Amino acid sequence: MEHGGSRVLTYPAPVTSYSLRNASPAKSRADAVVVGVVTGSSGPAIAPGGQDVAKAYGRKLAPLLSALGVTGKPGETVKVPTSGTIGSPMLVLVGLGKDPDHLAVRRAAGNAARSVTNAASVAIALPADTPELVRAATEGYALGSYSFTTYKASGPSTSPGEVVVLSSVARKKDAIAAFEEGKVIAGAVARTRDFVNTPPNDLRPPGFADAIAEIVKERGRGGKVTIQVLDETQLAELGCGGLLGVGSASDAPPRLVTLTYTPKGAKRHLALVGKGITFDSGGLSIKPAASMHEMKSDMAGAAAVVSATFAIADLGLPVQVTTYAALAENMLGGSAMRPGDVITIHGGTTVEVLNTDAEGRLVLADALVMATEQKPDAILDVATLTGAMVVALGDKISGVMGGDDVVADVLSASATAGEDFWPMPIPEQMSERIHTTKIADLSQHDWIRWGGGLFAAAFLREFTAGLPWAHLDIAGPSFNSGGPAGHVSSGGTGVAVSTLVEFARAFADDK
Repeated sequence: MEHGGSRVLTYPAPVTSYSLRNASPAKSRADAVVVGVVTGSSGPAIAPGGQDVAKAYGRKLAPLLSALGVTGKPGETVKVPTSGTIGSPMLVLVGLGKDPDHLAVRRAAGNAARSVTNAASVAIALPADTPELVRAATEGYALGSYSFTTYKASGPSTSPGEVVVLSSVARKKDAIAAFEEGKVIAGAVARTRDFVNTPPNDLRPPGFADAIAEIVKERGRGGKVTIQVLDETQLAELGCGGLLGVGSASDAPPRLVTLTYTPKGAKRHLALVGKGITFDSGGLSIKPAASMHEMKSDMAGAAAVVSATFAIADLGLPVQVTTYAALAENMLGGSAMRPGDVITIHGGTTVEVLNTDAEGRLVLADALVMATEQKPDAILDVATLTGAMVVALGDKISGVMGGDDVVADVLSASATAGEDFWPMPIPEQMSERIHTTKIADLSQHDWIRWGGGLFAAAFLREFTAGLPWAHLDIAGPSFNSGGPAGHVSSGGTGVAVSTLVEFARAFADDK
């Protein structure tokens, strides 16, 4: 459907079914069986979960591993024809390292998924004797097998029709719940990846809003989620100068999407805010051309908070969630926002714009003020906000800043989710820097090279009304320009979705 230069895209539904069973991997008739290998002082050994396979090979196993050069190091994947030694014709050995935890299992399952192609069925016999490990194996394989094929000529699917997660605790309620949660989280991350990978001509602000509305309409499970979409006229009436200023040069006008999930019995209210710049040219402060094609990913924060909200509702977590996706396209033209302009954010704060390529903080400001008006118990904003954070932390680690308690809770959630976040400060001098303008309430930017990510966080804090808040800068990990690794795909990664869900789970329990 065409809308505002965009179309509502429908992404192919997963073709693989997942099940959880307590069965011997050595007796499995699946086309491939995945077994972990750990490193040890006496050489590589089959990890828990695959003991029956090791028993089937007996004394032949050690020389076989040696001949194949198997070490058990993380990232290692070796396929072995079994010649009838076990029930499956193919054994897939994946490295887990020395003392594998849920992070190692998730990554190994992802590596295994990419090594198994054209198999009708796969059995995963990685360590999975706890609910945490069951979820990790499930998520890891599902995310490792992710591919974005919407724009490719259709061909035969290489995904298996069935994936069976083998676990000794498969019949226990907590393991079954973890297995189901793993599928929900993997689906939410995959949806985020789909959004981020979609070309910017097909996911402009109105079309993105329409796609979110279509998901709300078609949801068939979990708690009820409602949606409100504000168009450019309504945004003008509300004085949302950040969204309108950033989107002023685009013929696809901005949108502010609000999702609401209000389960019965919820004691706490969480607000999520996401930056949704569907394409960032830099505006008049134009970006270098070489990497501009990746700026379709500048809406990864909005995609993450939206997908996390649906996952929270699907899981029925007992916490009220209000989510704001601030959508705009930052383009050039005669009506473009200029360096030196002064805009007024929703609520009345004036901002002097000095760099039109620092646009994300402007759309977030409108949405943050909207969020504070609902008086939530905590606010998290997620954004591909600053290159400075990539310089500080690299492209695999996200930064988190804000109130100490909220930051600590984000870090705890990210550890459970298996995502890397690192705490960063908001020094007092940053508060001084954002007030250096002589003609407005705040400076949007100051062109000082050092501490740009911290400056941006200090700027956002001005719009949080003193409420508990944390800012998640995902500029580095949101888009993987290199090859896939573990459960992380090339292109959009879906980072922050799992962390947001885990934060909401703990937030609901912390009464």
